[in-house]
Amino acid sequence: MTDALIAAAIAARENALAPYSKFKVGAALEDSEGRIHTGCNVENATYGLTVCAERVAVLKAVSEGVRSFRRVAVVADTEALTPPCGACRQFLWEFCGDIEIVFANPRGQSETWRLKDLFPKPFDVSYL
Repeated sequence: MTDALIAAAIAARENALAPYSKFKVGAALEDSEGRIHTGCNVENATYGLTVCAERVAVLKAVSEGVRSFRRVAVVADTEALTPPCGACRQFLWEFCGDIEIVFANPRGQSETWRLKDLFPKPFDVSYL
């Protein structure tokens, strides 16, 4: 399933709107039923209003009623595989918990991490 997840993230990356940074990212989020929800980054001239691919995928899934996830693939066309940014790590933790994260590029390189290893002390509801 990881190959299908990466393929979906690669395809989503093609829809990225990155006219300023030229840094296109695709994400594919697998829910607990095995369905895949995709997202791409969408930039804004102010940069602060830019939305990352991972957050787009989560928001699309949540807006369709999905609440349980297995893993996410994040694809960027870089030599050093690109992990989610800090904001996306927080967002993924909040909505997905300790899921598996696959970093990949279109050339077939990939590596897999657990979110807890990338984000060892997240802020969550336990602190409220």
